[in-house]
Amino acid sequence: MRLLHRDATTGLLRLRLESPSDLWRIARLVRPGDLVGGSTTRRDPEAPAEVPGAERTRRRVWIVVQAEQVEFHGFSKHVRITGPIREGPFDIGRHHTLDLTEGDEVTVLKPALSAGDRVLLDEGVAGSGEPTILVAAVDWGDSSIVRIRGRAIEPVADLKRTIAGKRYEGGQGEKDRATYVGELLEVLRREGPSATAVLVAGPGFLKEAVAHRLQEEDPKVAAKVKVYATAEAGRVGIHELLKSGRASEVLRGSVAAEEAEMVEQLVRSLATGVRAAVGPREVAEAVEAGAVETLLVLETHLAEAATLTVLDAARAARARLFIVREEGESGTKLAGLGGVAAILRYDWVSPSRGTTGSPGSPRAAPRSGA
Repeated sequence: MRLLHRDATTGLLRLRLESPSDLWRIARLVRPGDLVGGSTTRRDPEAPAEVPGAERTRRRVWIVVQAEQVEFHGFSKHVRITGPIREGPFDIGRHHTLDLTEGDEVTVLKPALSAGDRVLLDEGVAGSGEPTILVAAVDWGDSSIVRIRGRAIEPVADLKRTIAGKRYEGGQGEKDRATYVGELLEVLRREGPSATAVLVAGPGFLKEAVAHRLQEEDPKVAAKVKVYATAEAGRVGIHELLKSGRASEVLRGSVAAEEAEMVEQLVRSLATGVRAAVGPREVAEAVEAGAVETLLVLETHLAEAATLTVLDAARAARARLFIVREEGESGTKLAGLGGVAAILRYDWVSPSRGTTGSPGSPRAAPRSGA
C-alpha cells in the first residue's frame, strides 16, 4: 500500500492498493459512514444526443460514496464499497458501488483514526514490496503448495494421488513415484521464478529428493530453496511450518507467517497461566496494569466500540497491536479465546479472575491447589 497524500487537517487519505493484502486492509479500514472516492464508470444521463451510444451509456468518472456496505472478495481479489453518491459530476444521492482491485487509487476521509486504523495503515505502508514466498509441504500422495504475500495465502496446487506400494523395484509404485515427483517439479519450476524464496517441507525424504532434482533441472529456482522438516504434509504441514518459527528468517516480512507464529506464542503463554490475558475484560485490566506486550485482536472485533477503547489504551501504553484474520486456523483459535487476547511482559494475574474465570474471559481460573 502506498500513501500518496495525507491531509492532517481534514483526515483525507489517498492510497494506492498494490497487493491482495492491501485489498484486505482497505476492506477493514473503511467503515459505514466513511466517505470513499474512486475512479469508476457510470451511465451519463447528461450526454448530448450526438455522442455515440457506447460512450453515452457509460463514462469514466471520479465518484465519492458514503459507505454503507463493504465486501471483501478474497478469491476474486476485489473489494466492493456501496453507498449513496456524495460527490461526482451527476446522480448525487443515488447509490453506486466502487469495485476496487490491485493497482487502483482510492481516497478515504477519516477525520479521526482509531488505533486499529493506524495499525492497518502502518502495516500497509511498511509492507510495500512484500516478498512473495512459495511454500510446499510434500509427502508421497499428499502435497500442498501455496503462495504467501503479506496477508494473503493463495492456494497454488493440492496434489493428492494414490501411490502403489514400493515393495517391488521397477513396478507400478516406482512409476507412480516418478510421475508424482515430476508433477511437483512442474509446479515449483512454474511458480518459483516469481518467488523471493521457495520453502520445501515435509515429514519424509521426499523434500530432499525434490530439492535435489530442482538443483539438477533448474538451478535458478533451486538457489531459492530452503528445506525444513515437519511432522505433517499438505495444508496442515504448511500451517505447522508457519507457526513453528523455524523459517522466521526466510519468512521475515510475511504478515501471514507472523500471524500464525504470534497466535502460537499466545497459546504457549496460556499454558503458563500468567503470561497471557484472554477476553475483553481481562485484556483491558492487563492494559491498565501496563502488562501487555502484544495485543491480538480478531478482525471482526475492530468495529466494536469496547474493543476500540482497549486498542487506543494499549497503543498509548506502547503495546504492540496485531490484527488477526478471521479466516484460517489462527483466527479460529483466537475466536475461541474471545477474539481479543494479549501476550504479557511479565507474570500477571487478573484481580477479577475468580473460581470460574473473569467475566468476559473464556478461560477458567486454575483450580485451587493445582
